[in-house]
Amino acid sequence: MKEMQIFEPALCCETGVCGASVDPELLRITTMLDRLKKNGVTVRRFNLNSTPLEFITNQTVNAFINKKGAEALPVVLVDGSIVIEGRYPSNTELLDLLELPASALLPQDFGGNNGGCCCSGSGGGCC
Repeated sequence: MKEMQIFEPALCCETGVCGASVDPELLRITTMLDRLKKNGVTVRRFNLNSTPLEFITNQTVNAFINKKGAEALPVVLVDGSIVIEGRYPSNTELLDLLELPASALLPQDFGGNNGGCCCSGSGGGCC
């Protein structure tokens, strides 16, 4: 299986829901990566704010930042090579780069009659 890593600029959180405005692109990529994870595919994310050592120890990313600067992030690597710079991969690119079927990005059906919600009980809400 292909290995994907995403090196992101300094963010307060990876979801994009922190701060005054929501970044829809961060919400999309977080949702898609969560769906991949639920289908057994892990994409590793590194945030410059919380994991700076990863940016130093990865020679490819270190050279990228030295040449183009942190403002050129995010950068996406597949099997150690840069495949996308300055943006997150689209849903189609995620599938193509990882050589996965479209079903890998579909929400998981957790059964029952709860509309795909993974929690049950009278408390309501999803987890």
